[in-house]
Amino acid sequence: MGGWDLTTWSWIFLFAYIMMMLAFGWLGQRKVANADDFATARNAYGPLFLAFAFAATTASGATFVGFPGIGYDAGMAALWSVFLYPIGVYLGVLLCLHLVSNSGHEFGTRSIPEYLGARYQSDLIRILVSLFSLSLFFYLAGQLVSGLVMFEIMLGVPPGVALGVTAGVLLIYVVMGGAHADILTDGVQGFIMVAVALLVTLMFLLGYGIEGGLGGMLDQLEAKDPNLVGWLNKENVLYHSWWSVVAILLAHIPLGMLPHIGNKLWALKEPRQRKSFIRLAFTFGMILGMLGLGGIMARVILGEGVNGNQALALLFIELFPTWFAALLGVGILAAVMSTADGLVVSSSQIVANDLYRLSFVPRFRQDLSEREIEQRTLRISRVATVVIMVLCTALAWSMLDMNVTIIVWIGTGCMMAAFAGPLILGAIWRGVTRAGAFAGLLSGGLVFIITFNALIDPSWFAPGILQQAAQWLAVESPNPWSCAAMGELVSVSVTVLVSKLTRALPQDHVARLFPQTQPQP
Repeated sequence: MGGWDLTTWSWIFLFAYIMMMLAFGWLGQRKVANADDFATARNAYGPLFLAFAFAATTASGATFVGFPGIGYDAGMAALWSVFLYPIGVYLGVLLCLHLVSNSGHEFGTRSIPEYLGARYQSDLIRILVSLFSLSLFFYLAGQLVSGLVMFEIMLGVPPGVALGVTAGVLLIYVVMGGAHADILTDGVQGFIMVAVALLVTLMFLLGYGIEGGLGGMLDQLEAKDPNLVGWLNKENVLYHSWWSVVAILLAHIPLGMLPHIGNKLWALKEPRQRKSFIRLAFTFGMILGMLGLGGIMARVILGEGVNGNQALALLFIELFPTWFAALLGVGILAAVMSTADGLVVSSSQIVANDLYRLSFVPRFRQDLSEREIEQRTLRISRVATVVIMVLCTALAWSMLDMNVTIIVWIGTGCMMAAFAGPLILGAIWRGVTRAGAFAGLLSGGLVFIITFNALIDPSWFAPGILQQAAQWLAVESPNPWSCAAMGELVSVSVTVLVSKLTRALPQDHVARLFPQTQPQP
């Protein structure tokens, strides 16, 4: 047994992991009585277990695969993301939890698009948000690429086989149990992921495997490149200025309310458990953010020329016994699955709930009974899950050479920029109007698309302030956090401006959304 290689150990742990996930999928299936159970698992879980699930969903494969790669490339400047990423996410959750959770139950909504449609009494906004949410296919494709990277390293299988195994396991247990399978598996995976993150944090603080410990690691980084130990890294677009640092915080605030994360809020058993849930989820989120430290260690221990996506896995293989490295590799795989399953469930609800049940049925199938609608919605949820997995697997295959974090942010940056006004501002300010939400949604998304794709050419302008602004935008375009933050600021500003100039929503409707606040004068 002691002579088994990495591949053998990895297959053993992978088989045990798959069996555990399928078992939880079966348990989830037993809890599904209707389409609402499949979509939300409403009022089903306590704060500790749900906090593990929430943290696991927030920490995607990009956190375990792409984020250590960023630390490997940027050095100590990546510490800004270590702390500001979870702070931004949970600030967004704090802003929205009370209202969204209350009104989600009040209106019986099953998804964020449905919530926003109910919030602004607008089918158009619901459909538009649903279409924006389809960009999560890129996010899911990023998770599948992360899984592929891990399978290639740990199991030694060809890319096609690795991608097929990743997609197949995920598909089976989510189709079985929907949101219940998602939360049950995420709770267990979250525990595994937090344990791995604590280990990485301890390794970093001790400078494990590095001569001179933590101080020796910093000295070696500085010897390689002084930019690797500075507060900012002038050579890395993600951390080259103080705006880049602020953008990390701003960009991640709406992340806590993206559909695959926000739907977890409706599974909390009791409203009085919210504070405990938030404290636990924030603590776990901060711990998971520390995984970026592993990439910084890898820069010293592994040297130059390593693919950043592989940095953390290769660090484990370098430092630990074969069996333990394989076990930790399965922990990384858990991060991939824990986000991917939530994405699959929320994406299936865009099709089954937001587009079919709420858009198609009222217009074309009014003859159906409520029972028939529920049965068809549940059936479409499961079929949509299969179709989405096939599409995202094909998308992942076409993007194998792209950085995982960039793939993920193609799917999230535009959404977060668009949702900042109608969702984040709409959760704390009762004055947001239907027109304001619509304008904020379109303007924020448009700004992200323009800036991230560098569609403004500095050569269009004569020398002066406009050309300087265009040049700055061109420099920032590779940084998705910066582009998302700019889009969010525009979305919020336009939402406020248009809301001040347009007709307010009915007072009785607003009172249901904000039951504990007084109407505006």
